[in-house]
Amino acid sequence: QVQLVESGGGLVQAGGSLRLSCAASARTFSSYRMGWFRQVPGKEREFVAAISRSGGIYYTDSVKGRFTISRDNAKNTVYLQMSSLKPEDTAVYYCAARSRPYGDYSIRDSYDSWGQGTQVTVSS
Repeated sequence: QVQLVESGGGLVQAGGSLRLSCAASARTFSSYRMGWFRQVPGKEREFVAAISRSGGIYYTDSVKGRFTISRDNAKNTVYLQMSSLKPEDTAVYYCAARSRPYGDYSIRDSYDSWGQGTQVTVSS
């Protein structure tokens, strides 16, 4: 498994932007597929975005055009740039890593490692 540490969360007004970062401990970071999920109290953790080893990108419909996932393999880091934030984006955001090469990237249980989460709060 790989150790993941998220940062960059905070409080922002609606329409604002934040960039989340997720630093990974693995020296083989480039071999992992990476994802971002989010969770609000009382609800299941939901898929936000994912990026494959080759740079293939996937988003949930609600964030398309507003969020951008990227990775820097030299820095062992994956990012989530969030723009035009809405109050409904408020959640704890989790970074996740998976070694499994095939399958739906939006499936939570397909990921092997998780970070501790970072809170994002969007005020109206």
